[in-house]
Amino acid sequence: MTVLLEVTNLRTEFTARAGLVRAVDGVSLQISRGECLGVVGESGSGKSVTFSSIMGLVRPPGHVTQGTIFFDGRDLRGMSAEEMRGVRGRDIAMTMQDALTALNPALTVGEQLAEVLIAHDETLPKGRAARRAAIRDRCVEMLGLVGIPSPDSRLRQYPHEFSGGMRQRIMIAIALACRPKLLIADEPTTALDVTIQAQVLELISDIRGQMGMAVALITHDLGVVAEHCDRVMVMYAGQVVEEGPTDDVISHPRHPYTRGLLASIPRPALRGQPLTPIKGQVPNLMGLAPQCRFHSRCPLAQPDCLVEVPMLSAGPGRRARCLRLEETS
Repeated sequence: MTVLLEVTNLRTEFTARAGLVRAVDGVSLQISRGECLGVVGESGSGKSVTFSSIMGLVRPPGHVTQGTIFFDGRDLRGMSAEEMRGVRGRDIAMTMQDALTALNPALTVGEQLAEVLIAHDETLPKGRAARRAAIRDRCVEMLGLVGIPSPDSRLRQYPHEFSGGMRQRIMIAIALACRPKLLIADEPTTALDVTIQAQVLELISDIRGQMGMAVALITHDLGVVAEHCDRVMVMYAGQVVEEGPTDDVISHPRHPYTRGLLASIPRPALRGQPLTPIKGQVPNLMGLAPQCRFHSRCPLAQPDCLVEVPMLSAGPGRRARCLRLEETS
């Protein structure tokens, strides 16, 4: 498959009173056309900041200080603010974690969908009446695509008149309004019950198949990744620690952190037995020493791990940031 998005050695820093926080440090990734990449890690690992950096949405006191970002052959970091605005929404779209706060409570759903089309859809008719009719038809089409019943009448409703699952569907409809090449779904099932979570994820998978778009699915849930993603990228403390085909990583994890995440998942076969948590705490991202960031929590840690560890080959199509790969093979 052809590479759609290629990020190399991305670094994003935030200036705080106490010092410099390196939220994303040396992240490299690729997403091919039509592929679904799962991005996994606990809160604060840098998942959302990585993709906000790609979208050009990091604002002061945050800054992208290093790295290259190429999308469909174009250098995103070399674009002006106006050029980047043309890419966002039209070529790359992003759904936020909480649909209730992401949607504008003062505007109807139809107005919010129309706003995206007016800003980015260059195929709309020029005539005023024809343009208005085309926008309305597209809004109805998008709500129908994401499974909103009676889309024509519901365009006039406000976000608070919809359930949590329906609001998430509306967020997806807004993101897909201009048929982007890449959808970044940032925790699309946050605060939804299990049944609605499954419906939203199936919706994303179905639309991905229909439109042929690539998806970056940011989540805490390895079960979701196992079911919906072609490849997985595991992040910890601002760095990628393991990546590879989903089936291979889930069945045979190579990095101790990935192994710890999988071991901590409740399983029916282990009912009644205590869970196995990852001991310790995530390190403070301010003033980190150039060493393995999982060292203080790692059951395989040795003195020689107190050095900066690069991503190393861990098999066909796989890499991991660990010096103990022979012990996890």
